[in-house]
Amino acid sequence: MSTDPERPPQLPPELVNEFVSKAHADLDEVERLLAQEPALPNAAWDWGGGDFETGLGAAAHMGNREIALLLLESGASLDLFAAAMLGYVDVVRTMLAEQPELRNARGAHGIPLLVHAQQGGEQARAVVDLLESP
Repeated sequence: MSTDPERPPQLPPELVNEFVSKAHADLDEVERLLAQEPALPNAAWDWGGGDFETGLGAAAHMGNREIALLLLESGASLDLFAAAMLGYVDVVRTMLAEQPELRNARGAHGIPLLVHAQQGGEQARAVVDLLESP
């Protein structure tokens, strides 16, 4: 816990765990938890071994567009994996132009970037095509 009077206390770990778990697929619970604690959109759960996951990361690898968009509207920071799932091809293309090695990046649980894009369905087809091109 921080002793800095300017810094708010850490979020309760059990709340962060619940939030990230629910962000995989339970929109109603995500909405309830956000109403309870507005600081949750950027909270990350440590599954161990360096496997950190945010609610947005959970929604992204599950292809849950509705939860991902809600989290972005609530202040979550857009990342490459969510951008891929949401079909934000210009974002993905720009990031790959700057760092081509990101094509092989893995998100939470070691899930590859391409799988995140595939989870986005037809709306992410252009990202899948980009990632599958040589």
